[in-house]
Amino acid sequence: MFPVALDLTQLIAAVAGAGRAAKQRIRLLDEAGAKGVLVFAPDADEELATMAGDRLVARLPDEADLDGIDVLFVADLGAETETRLAAMARSRKVLLNTEDVRPLCDFHVPAMVRRGDLLLAVSTGGASPGLARRLKAHLAEIFGEEWADHVSEIAGARARWREEGVSFADLGKRTNALIDEKGWLS
Repeated sequence: MFPVALDLTQLIAAVAGAGRAAKQRIRLLDEAGAKGVLVFAPDADEELATMAGDRLVARLPDEADLDGIDVLFVADLGAETETRLAAMARSRKVLLNTEDVRPLCDFHVPAMVRRGDLLLAVSTGGASPGLARRLKAHLAEIFGEEWADHVSEIAGARARWREEGVSFADLGKRTNALIDEKGWLS
């Protein structure tokens, strides 16, 4: 596995499915600030329809739909449909995650703790989602909501330092000094 953070304001993501896992993927994409998320759900219940709003497409994606998608999350559709969608996605070089079906996945979604711009992620590569969830809960206790403000504060300081022409090496030193001064990791 190789961790990356996708900027979903620059990519088009879609979710295909209508169950619990599909709803969770929609929530995660919305929390990440994803733009242009399409939700393909032929059997959307009221909760999913509300979550999706005008993004809802009341059918599964076809090949033409996939031509405009960069990342596809598939969940709760059954093995035959998921395998068919995976083949279509791969033929179009669409990054694919199929909930809890490792052989169909190009990537895994880590357990995440989000504090503003701070994103902490834990992955076991799909080997133990339970362990990843447990570690996520532990990190959420250690890194409380105040970390969103910490990140904003340090981002502001970094922007000022860059305007002053501070070198890259000195940015790192000043960042560490500010963290120590504030006692954020004490």
